[in-house]
Amino acid sequence: MDKKNALRAGALTAGTTLMMLLMTSPALAVTRDDGDDPGPGLSVMETLGLYVVAPLAIFAVITGLVMVLDRSTDREPKVKTKVPVRAKAGA
Repeated sequence: MDKKNALRAGALTAGTTLMMLLMTSPALAVTRDDGDDPGPGLSVMETLGLYVVAPLAIFAVITGLVMVLDRSTDREPKVKTKVPVRAKAGA
């Protein structure tokens, strides 16, 4: 049954993806809409700064704040005590 279900899920996913690709029309992106006023394009450095550096900087700031403001005191891993095994008497 697992193979049949996997085949059915794969066919459904492929069919849905194909239908979504067929329904979208990239040719309509060329036509201007009323009120469409695109601004100047971004340079490569502006694009990298906006979509790569800025998210990494925000992530670093949030991570730093969490590490600095965390008040937990148990940072070290807990050591499990090993109980010695007793030998059987009379063996």
